[in-house]
Amino acid sequence: MTKHLQMKIYGRVQGVFFRANTVEKAQQLGLTGSVRNEPDGTVYIEAEGEEEILKRLLEWCYQGPQMGMVDNVNFEFSEKMRGYEDFKIKH
Repeated sequence: MTKHLQMKIYGRVQGVFFRANTVEKAQQLGLTGSVRNEPDGTVYIEAEGEEEILKRLLEWCYQGPQMGMVDNVNFEFSEKMRGYEDFKIKH
């Protein structure tokens, strides 16, 4: 079943290529959505796709890129789709 997933990633997640690595991972998984840095130092992600595939992205976010350090991930699944065409970094 297709779902929408939003996540907020806490820790050392800016300046460590978290966004670029998220785009790469999401594209490998065939997901659509976006990722952006937030002013509070977190990373915010919205992704859409099959629920089982979204769970794989969520699992990856708990690790993040090699240079990062994830302290916490807040997430929520919903059925409200945004209709993304691809996965990209938002500024």
